[in-house]
Amino acid sequence: MPRQNRVTPFGTFIATPARGAFLGNRGCLTGRSDNIGARRWGVRAWICCRLDYPRSTPLPLSGPGLTTQLFFLDEATALAAGHRPCALCRRADFERFRRHWAHGNGLPAPPRAPELDARLHAERLAEHTTTLDALPDGAMVVLPGTPDTVWLLHGGALHAWTPGGYGERRPRPSGAARLLTPPSTVAALADGYAPHTALPA
Repeated sequence: MPRQNRVTPFGTFIATPARGAFLGNRGCLTGRSDNIGARRWGVRAWICCRLDYPRSTPLPLSGPGLTTQLFFLDEATALAAGHRPCALCRRADFERFRRHWAHGNGLPAPPRAPELDARLHAERLAEHTTTLDALPDGAMVVLPGTPDTVWLLHGGALHAWTPGGYGERRPRPSGAARLLTPPSTVAALADGYAPHTALPA
């Protein structure tokens, strides 16, 4: 029975047998039942980690008082859900992300992790709209009229997100859309941060 620990681009949790390429957490999200309930986060530092980070002992998936392990199809999904690269197991990616994040958002220097997390947390709590023409590759959107379908922008096209990978491909349209990826992260993407995606090579 799959656990309800896969994260969608909406930031919600689903149960699916499909495997994820990245691990992450938001602190402890479970109680005595060991199931994720209504709580969406336990900390503001929502991170995206490597699956293969070496550890002396395996980490439990979840439990009362323990960090709840979450899984993502790819890094683009994690970014859309409001996560950022882990500063421990993905140090080089974290440094690259915060450099692009600072430059893309007009900051004089890369922020410390708590500053970055505070900005992302505020953006996660708001709903954002955007113009499709202005978005960089790696951003995720919802189009008018299809509120349940998430689209990844990549290579001049839109790719429909599913828990197991990307499905329908269509040319990028013009016009407005709901933006899932936090605006400050979109600025980092526009500045050159290229997230891992599960699109075929």
